[in-house]
Amino acid sequence: MSRIPVVLAGARGHGRWHVANIRRLERAGLVRLAGICELTPLTEEEAGGELPEQSADFGALLDSTGARIAVICTPIPTHTDLALTAARKGVHLLLEKPPAPSYAEFRRMADGVAEAGVACQVGFQSLGSHAVPAVRELIARGAVGDVVGVGGAGAWARDEAYFRRSPWAGRRRLDGADVIDGALTNPLAHAVATALALGGTTRAEDVTGIETELSHANDIEADDTSCVRISTARGPRVTVAATLCAERPDEPYVLVHGSSGRITFWYKQDRVLLQRAGHGPEEYEHGRTDLLENLVAHLTTGADLLVPPDETGAFMRVVEAIRRAPDPEPLPASAWHRVPGEGRRVVPGVDGLVAAAADTLCLYSELGAPWAPRTEHPRYEVSTR
Repeated sequence: MSRIPVVLAGARGHGRWHVANIRRLERAGLVRLAGICELTPLTEEEAGGELPEQSADFGALLDSTGARIAVICTPIPTHTDLALTAARKGVHLLLEKPPAPSYAEFRRMADGVAEAGVACQVGFQSLGSHAVPAVRELIARGAVGDVVGVGGAGAWARDEAYFRRSPWAGRRRLDGADVIDGALTNPLAHAVATALALGGTTRAEDVTGIETELSHANDIEADDTSCVRISTARGPRVTVAATLCAERPDEPYVLVHGSSGRITFWYKQDRVLLQRAGHGPEEYEHGRTDLLENLVAHLTTGADLLVPPDETGAFMRVVEAIRRAPDPEPLPASAWHRVPGEGRRVVPGVDGLVAAAADTLCLYSELGAPWAPRTEHPRYEVSTR
């Protein structure tokens, strides 16, 4: 089998991970790094080996390299246009999350890709975990009884320099275009997407309503401390809480609440803990299928795609609700402090609030957070017609 030529758009920042991953699959004989699209060319060291063809013109690079797959890891507002450029040329896609900054842009992308007849994989790596089908199987066989809700918790830390890493970092809009680079939509987007997936709510029509509470301690437009509660057509509600201002950053997780037990999934570690009535705790570790490798298998053997666009429709409803919500509230200066020598802001007590939200499916205001809004939180109603 000849190696599939791949072009990477956006090779710095998080794109460095994609460079390393493409090189890994190159060594396995599956792909060939045929081109890199960057405004400033990479050095050989940055490219992890012999330099491929480079250009700032994405379309021209796809043509000249004969690429069959494009990996897009560029600023969020550019995703749709770049994806459609590739699709029109018959090039298949691995599109970094979030796939678009609004639901309208997502639909434009997904519809255009479908019309072109190319495959598109959205880069929610957590959904490649073998734990996801394993947890679904536990739920299906009633290991924890009836599912009554799903919680998600992400208590992370990002220093102030993180929000200066690019012109669009921490922005809701830039030069009139939506960005929506908040905690729930970008760094902890996996918590949202994974909670929805375990709750059986992946498609846009599965979502009926969304409540948001958005705030920030850092000097940014977007949210860095926020929570969202999602009503679903299937019944179980999904609540996800996130912060980038944790006191003690920890592994994010998703918590499935059952009538007779619970399942905790630490999605970055592929680790699952089953706790149920009448049994001792059971812990499992699972493998993971790389999403680019799965896309290659789809093209070569017909394997099912793990994360096609329509399976991220519910997540994009959440992005849209956050986009339509009032701008996040700045937390009062009394609610946060800087950590000496670390250049980051911390919200005291937020770690416990994040965990409590996942545990109780409540929003920050309902948990008594002193800085949470006391007015009725915005609710985004979603029509399922």
